[in-house]
Amino acid sequence: MEAEVVDGPGREAAAPPASSGLDGFFKLTERGTTVGTEVKAGITTFMVMAYIIFLNPAILSNMFAQDSPEWTAFIPAAAAATALLAGVLTIAMGLFSNYPIAIAAGLGINAIVAFSLVLGAGLSPAGAMGVIVLEGLVVFVLVLVGLREAIMNAVPLALKRAIGVGIGLFILFIGFFDGELITAGAGTPVQFVFPNDPDAWLTVLGLGVTIVLFVMRVPAALLLSILIMSVLAFIVGRTSLPAELNFVPDFSTLGQFDVTNVWTLGALAAALTIFTIMLTDFFDTMGTATAITEQAGLTTPDGKVPGIGRVLLVDSIGAAAGGAAGISSNTSYIESAAGVAEGGRTGLTSVVTGLLFLVAVLVTPLATLVPFTATAPVLIIVGYLMATLIKDIDFVDVEEGFPALLGIILMPITFSITVGIGAAFVSWVLIKVVRGKFAEIHPLMWVVAIAFVIYFAQGWLNTLL
Repeated sequence: MEAEVVDGPGREAAAPPASSGLDGFFKLTERGTTVGTEVKAGITTFMVMAYIIFLNPAILSNMFAQDSPEWTAFIPAAAAATALLAGVLTIAMGLFSNYPIAIAAGLGINAIVAFSLVLGAGLSPAGAMGVIVLEGLVVFVLVLVGLREAIMNAVPLALKRAIGVGIGLFILFIGFFDGELITAGAGTPVQFVFPNDPDAWLTVLGLGVTIVLFVMRVPAALLLSILIMSVLAFIVGRTSLPAELNFVPDFSTLGQFDVTNVWTLGALAAALTIFTIMLTDFFDTMGTATAITEQAGLTTPDGKVPGIGRVLLVDSIGAAAGGAAGISSNTSYIESAAGVAEGGRTGLTSVVTGLLFLVAVLVTPLATLVPFTATAPVLIIVGYLMATLIKDIDFVDVEEGFPALLGIILMPITFSITVGIGAAFVSWVLIKVVRGKFAEIHPLMWVVAIAFVIYFAQGWLNTLL
């Protein structure tokens, strides 16, 4: 709350004097905050989202065979690039938008890269990152021409929420899979496995630790859980120090992308792959920016975010930059709310958070000491948090509920975000058509639904050609 400037008893409040330096650049006085408060808020934001430094490499490492030379080399390099990009982009967000919003590798997109694009579609790791670069550039262009918000409005709200919920369940599923509590079943697609080895037991213990820390609202609960379980895994001999421990950060993932590989899938499949990943990247930022600025009391009376274009521009650059750095799309983080809760009101909060991420680059050579058993429990909790959006979907209304359900359930079952989104879009349009509600179908939804029908039928169509 801004402090009143009073000239004396009974007098009207006087205008605050002109500010300069940090105060003037970040409008600290205008927004009722101080340098000290902003620094504290920046530290808080960093602590609650620093887990991504270790979690992002863990998810992306599924692109390689576990314990292979590629896997071993990738993890510390990806951790270094994750921290580097988060630092640079978060500082850019603070300086350019003057909002307390931090950016880092997006959970959900990284799972798509590893499981859908590489393991599912057969792209190379560099090819999958090329898809991220392409979709980031498309989003960037849409922001520049002012179409991003218009396109967001074309997709029904229920489907937007379903995408978030479906990705959340997908991430939760990956957590159980990486933690060795779910495996391919005998006679069933998957089956629960009673912990029968040290890694699985560590996952169970880690899940208990994570839940306790989280429900007790311990600061930096997810990061703390990862650190505790990594130390425990080392003590019991499940991890060990590398033979040659080099404390010089490895940035070898930078530039590891290929924008041509995706086109080997065929023009239609490539275009829809880029489009569906763009959709998952598309909706987060607007919701995150609105939620954070509203919490900070910086929105207009009608709920709009002043200067949202600057936020979207930095965020779209983050998507393409993440792909170019070989560590998946970077996007705005809802965890920024922790810093706002500590009083952060300006971009100075983000600058502090970004600087801490840059300092964290120095510890990334130790990333191989963070096993799946330490990150899997955190994935499960993050999946739960994303899945809470399900409360806002009206499943009683078949026009919204059934398409949303298809999207939610098919993503984790098929290990494909594309299939889930496609099924949701096609069924939504079909139900509207059957009910004669043509006016409610945006032209973009017609185009996308038809494209997905062709996508699903392409195997059959190829037999006819």
